[in-house]
Amino acid sequence: LVMATQNPIEQEGTFPLPEAQLDRFLMHVRIGYPDAEVESEILRLARDRARSMLETGVEAPVAPIERMSIEDVFAARRHVLSLHVAPAVERYLVELVLASRDAQRYDAALGRRIAWGASPRGSIALERCARAHAWLAGRDYVTPDDVRSVAADVLRHRVLPSFEATAEGWDGGRLVAELLSRVPLP
Repeated sequence: LVMATQNPIEQEGTFPLPEAQLDRFLMHVRIGYPDAEVESEILRLARDRARSMLETGVEAPVAPIERMSIEDVFAARRHVLSLHVAPAVERYLVELVLASRDAQRYDAALGRRIAWGASPRGSIALERCARAHAWLAGRDYVTPDDVRSVAADVLRHRVLPSFEATAEGWDGGRLVAELLSRVPLP
């Protein structure tokens, strides 16, 4: 398992990965700033921790992390892989990926904006993440909404804009959003 972060402010010494290497990442999740409620909670936690350190002279211990056993991880993987994916849902998922490679079928302008579509690795990742999304929701079947819910995070780094699209302000996330709006639901 590899998790990577990229700080958009300080990039000295870091370089963007080539497309073939990006394709090996399961998801590209964008995490923005916290909302006001979460920011207030961060302030409260930092303040309480600082007060505790002033009072005791020792940094307050952090609550122990609850860990899953390897058996639990493998059991969860088995459950996720056993979820039912109806043929129509699988076809929808495949059609989204195929549309990223040949968007001309849906919209000529969108087709010109996509330089490279998602590889078969993208199809695999989309299906696995849709299954995990359904499992986390407590269901034993995958819906088109599960596919749609994870599509941006799974495909945004796999659907690459053309040079012209980049100049117009398009990125992978916007392209995926357009694909989702054009590929009909089953």
